[in-house]
Amino acid sequence: MKQILNVLIGVLAGLIMAGGIVLVVRLPKGVPVTLEPAPTAPPLTVQVIGAVVRPGVYVFPVNSRVQDAVTAAGGMLAEANPNLINLAAKLEDGQQLDIPFVGGAAPTSTGPFVVLPTPGTGTANKANLVNINTATAEELDTLPGIGPATAQKIIDYRDQNGPFNQIEDIMNVPGIGPSTFDLVKDLITVY
Repeated sequence: MKQILNVLIGVLAGLIMAGGIVLVVRLPKGVPVTLEPAPTAPPLTVQVIGAVVRPGVYVFPVNSRVQDAVTAAGGMLAEANPNLINLAAKLEDGQQLDIPFVGGAAPTSTGPFVVLPTPGTGTANKANLVNINTATAEELDTLPGIGPATAQKIIDYRDQNGPFNQIEDIMNVPGIGPSTFDLVKDLITVY
């Protein structure tokens, strides 16, 4: 009787194990996970006009501010009235950002867009000059004789000493001497 009981227990244990194996094997397989790229919002396209150095259409990432647009447009002109605009406001796609002039009027023909003679090139539009008081490191780096390190020195000097009063003041920046100044003097401004 003991042998029959052992056989029954063995058979029962075997059936339970076989059932467990069948259950494990027959469990549904998972669906493979496909990683999608993170959704990115389309960039904002904004037209900047008015009292800026380089009016035009610029593209910005989402959550950009009016200050970013002004900086991209080369900064405000001396005739700009920054008190009439919220520089911290968020930009919107398709927005036309009009930087106001003092008194609400655009400058006359004697304003900052006068065509000035430039030696060797005929004439140059003052709006195309690099404003060393507002230019980014990338804009300064476009000047001949000014590399990334010198561009950063110009920005550091400007941050520590305030804006340049005249273009010749750029020679106060360590590493910029008369020879470098001669290369850039017709390409820079401080207005």
